Amino acid sequence: MASNTGASGWLRGKVKAVTSGDCLLIMGSTKAEIPPEKSITLSYLMAPRMARRGGMDEPFAWESREFLRKLCIGKEVTFRVDYTAPNIGREFGTVYLGDKNVAYSVVSAGWARVKEQGPKGGEQSPYLAELLRLEEVAKQQGVGRWSKEPGAAEESIRDLPPSAIGEASGFDAKGFAVANKGKSLEAIVEQVRDGSTVRVYLLPSFQFVQIYVAGVQAPSMGRRSSAPTVVAETDSAVDGVTNGGGSEAAPAQLTTAQRLVASAASTEVPPDRYGREAKHFTETRVLNRDVRIVVEGTDSFNNIIGSVYYPDGETAKDLALELVENGLAKYVEWSANMLDVEVKIKLKNAELQAKKDQLRIWTGFKPPVTNSKPIHDQKFTGRVVEVVSGDCIIVADDAAPYGSPSAERRVNLSSIRAPKLGNARREDNKPDNFAREAKEFLRTRLIGKQVAVEMEYSRRISTVDGQNAVPTTNVADTRVLDYGSVFLGSTSQADGDDISSVPSSGSHPGVNVAELLLSRGFARTSKHRDYEERSHYFDALLAAESRAEKAKKGVHSNKESPVMHITDLTTVSSKKAKDFLPFLQRNRRHSAIVEYVFSGHRFKLTIPKETCSIAFSFSGVRCPGKGEPYSDEAIALMRRRILQRDVEIEVEAVDRTGTFLGSLWESKTNMASVLLESGLAKLSSFGLDRIPDAHILTRAEQSAKQQKLKIWENYVEGEEVSNGSTPESKQKEILKVVVTEVLGGGKFYAQTVGDQRVASIQQQLASLKLKDAPVIGAFTPVKGEIVLAQFSLDNSWNRAMIVNGPRAVESPNDKFEVFYIDYGNQEVVPYSRIRPVDPSVSSAPALAQLCSLAFIKVPTLEDDFGQEAAEYLSECLLSSSKQFRAMIEERDTSGGKSKGQGTGTVLSVTLVDAETESSINATMLEEGLARLERSKRWDTRERKTALHNLEQFQEKAKKERLRIWQYGDVESDDDEQAPAARKPGGRR
Repeated sequence: MASNTGASGWLRGKVKAVTSGDCLLIMGSTKAEIPPEKSITLSYLMAPRMARRGGMDEPFAWESREFLRKLCIGKEVTFRVDYTAPNIGREFGTVYLGDKNVAYSVVSAGWARVKEQGPKGGEQSPYLAELLRLEEVAKQQGVGRWSKEPGAAEESIRDLPPSAIGEASGFDAKGFAVANKGKSLEAIVEQVRDGSTVRVYLLPSFQFVQIYVAGVQAPSMGRRSSAPTVVAETDSAVDGVTNGGGSEAAPAQLTTAQRLVASAASTEVPPDRYGREAKHFTETRVLNRDVRIVVEGTDSFNNIIGSVYYPDGETAKDLALELVENGLAKYVEWSANMLDVEVKIKLKNAELQAKKDQLRIWTGFKPPVTNSKPIHDQKFTGRVVEVVSGDCIIVADDAAPYGSPSAERRVNLSSIRAPKLGNARREDNKPDNFAREAKEFLRTRLIGKQVAVEMEYSRRISTVDGQNAVPTTNVADTRVLDYGSVFLGSTSQADGDDISSVPSSGSHPGVNVAELLLSRGFARTSKHRDYEERSHYFDALLAAESRAEKAKKGVHSNKESPVMHITDLTTVSSKKAKDFLPFLQRNRRHSAIVEYVFSGHRFKLTIPKETCSIAFSFSGVRCPGKGEPYSDEAIALMRRRILQRDVEIEVEAVDRTGTFLGSLWESKTNMASVLLESGLAKLSSFGLDRIPDAHILTRAEQSAKQQKLKIWENYVEGEEVSNGSTPESKQKEILKVVVTEVLGGGKFYAQTVGDQRVASIQQQLASLKLKDAPVIGAFTPVKGEIVLAQFSLDNSWNRAMIVNGPRAVESPNDKFEVFYIDYGNQEVVPYSRIRPVDPSVSSAPALAQLCSLAFIKVPTLEDDFGQEAAEYLSECLLSSSKQFRAMIEERDTSGGKSKGQGTGTVLSVTLVDAETESSINATMLEEGLARLERSKRWDTRERKTALHNLEQFQEKAKKERLRIWQYGDVESDDDEQAPAARKPGGRR
């Protein structure tokens, strides 16, 4: 077990424990992780016995043990076994500490008495005479147990609490933890149950308690069978063989009956892997040592949780940290939350390093697959354009052109989670507590401010529930978010905020915005899994959150955030909006916040004083509409200049849609003039006299015209151009088409005749060698994916888009709704009639274009005569392979990307039969299956001419009371009514 020092039987080892005033536990000096151990009782000595269960100390028992403990614990000794007592399994020996005989030291100090009786039939020890002499000297001097002071023996007996002698004590662990939380208590470790659980005497009360080490958990030592033990009590009067020096009785052999009872009562559970090593590690550092216990709290079972610090030279070491660093314990979040944040960070980092090095319990550890990826070397500066939520902002990159839509970059703040804003329009999705305050906090500090951004990682999340996406999640149901740290340019911009732990980064000397949020209690740190990407400043974020928790700020308090009721006039009828006009005109100017930019000239504003939100538009100023040139630039400019800024407005009127008209200033600048000066808007002469800054707006527009900016690039003095688009006299595009599908409401799909793409795709489809139906699970079509589908009528294979279907395929008969992108028809097909398609085939644009008949309104399928109108149009367009000329009057891109039948960009066309030269638009009017769109006073001259030419066909159907006119003129298109004529006299 230990290294031999010679043939005489002397061994070398280290004292691991001192169980009494005359007994040592010595472990060998081998390189084994758990070296062998030997319990040695000092020969010919008998120290006073310490209290056993239900008993009490013999006089001077504690002082005797303490003398030997302080003399030998943790020190290298040389020893040999003099004789043994097999009946009690004890070994008696001589121990040297350096060149001093330990027994001499004990006897000289008066802490043990010498027994002349040795082993039966054995030789007298050469040390016995010296021991007897030293005992006599100690008696004469009155030291130790030989003290001659009156009452010394009685005073040496400890007044032990019930817990110290194994009796039920009713010890209030919870009350003890509350009273001593955070205090450093002196203690001596008496037992080590496992690597992270110790039993200690708290000094000076000698309260015997079990301490669970905070923040960690070592492998279990299992469970021994609950066998009854028979203690062989020895009496000092007949103890010549055992030397009377044992303060612990050894268990006697169990009878057969006792073994049967024991095996039936309980089964043994072996220790976990590295359980013994962890226990030995703790024993060698704290067993029978003076330690400091810092009480952290209790768990739900009233077990005391604390930190254990043991001396190591001049410093004190944290047992928890040592266990984790050596791979003998794992980090436990729930108890680590009781610790200071700095200690938590050290423990967590130590565990990550141990996992990386695969130490002991982490041998063979494989990092889990995460859904996050690091972003390297992506740093930029810019101005904050929008605060999306308490943990997400949009920054305009300085490297991109000013006002460009591509300059905006969405940045989610790394490693924090702010309360969710919810959806105000849904009763079941209310905002979380302090969600509005978190967003407002960021808005007031960041909007328009220059920031530095350091992108750190990206993460794929599920669009279904917003949670982290697991690797098996369908890509169609996920999206990738980019995360980074955002720094305010200077600390002066964070006046009044807790910035005491700003990271001292040379590249970012400013204030970390995530820290600001956490220090105010407006966010929590994210609970990252191991090896998951996180903020480079995560430690500082944890510290900020800890300070907010201690101060009980924001989400860490028990307070409810104040409720603010805002009347949203953008969702009510236009009549209710008009009723609100007098309240907004009562004061000339109002302070407002720009919540959203609908277009370059139309916004959503919140007016805090009036507790309402309104739709607001510049009076007399119009920007290009959606899909028109420079529309996106106008929106981007207004987002950059006024979004979420504090502005001032004057309300002049409200239009028929409930949008309030007026002027808007930001920092005393009329924002309509900014649009006009940039060439991104036109000024209407109508109502110009009522605009406060009319002369400024006129001058701004003239400046843009002279410089031929944006929408005025083709401007010629005296010639008007419409919103930057081409002049009205420009030749319209005419396509030669065949109709492939007719929908309701005058809409249909058409293919361009002579389009080389048609022949190319047909050739590619013909060359495909389609295999049997795919194996279930090998191919799962997702919504929006382009596949090959077999048309039910002619069994031909065509390109199709998945419109709807099950998330997971379980049977070949599972149904999928598909849209044939080259023909415009839609149907439901089983999984067995779907195949994956090569990207070279799927990437080509759809051949079928959605069109509608220009200038007329055809009843939808749900309207009266809608079905008849669709059947008639089908007869005209699909009865034979006719070719038509389609003159494109207008392109409507508001539908966005096609998601199925009837969606996407719509071409508004005049359709003419190539053989008969008859207009299908006119024919529908003449048959009483459509009606003419109303003329508006702002219509172009060309549109007014087209409506005038078609009017005769509608009049004919009206006179004959055909179909929709059978009950007379029943037009009621309120949405197309022109604005009512203004009464003379101007504003009231």
